[in-house]
Amino acid sequence: LMNAAVVQDVEPARITQHCDSVSLCFSKGLGAPAGAVLAGHREFVAEAWRVRKLLGGGMRQAGVLAAAARLGLEHAEATLRRDHDNARHFAEGIQELNSPLCSVNLATVETNIVMVSIGGGWASPAELCEHLRAVSEEELAETGQVVSVLMFPWSAHTVRAVWHRDVSARDTELAKNKLEFVARKCQE
Repeated sequence: LMNAAVVQDVEPARITQHCDSVSLCFSKGLGAPAGAVLAGHREFVAEAWRVRKLLGGGMRQAGVLAAAARLGLEHAEATLRRDHDNARHFAEGIQELNSPLCSVNLATVETNIVMVSIGGGWASPAELCEHLRAVSEEELAETGQVVSVLMFPWSAHTVRAVWHRDVSARDTELAKNKLEFVARKCQE
């Protein structure tokens, strides 16, 4: 919700105005360690509250978590814009590679998610993800550093990369360089 609101430059309420209920997780994108909020009709929220108690949910002294959630909400626009910019920079780096091994449709990169299409040369997206995660002496010798990048094999020909508040512009540059290194090694 918050990523969509930032991209569309609208208040979250505009997106959810026709929804019966809305749940917002404070740890996804907003950087709080835990917590969520549920909104909806009074009866719906009362039933959710009852079921939560029935299942043993609840916390004492949740003020610290509430403070983290509030801070995340107060800084959401700047934080999420930074995530979106980092994701876009990574996607542009893939396009600049002009590699037959991987590509990205820049028109689809609107938020903090980049879907990378995997071409010939890789047995599977899982293989690419393993190469990006692994570090080697060869990488250290050629680049002067070792970097482990975690991406998710999304489908038979796609890898998913997601940015969050703990991934900096420098981390993004390192990930882009790692992908370039891995693609070059595969083509050799």
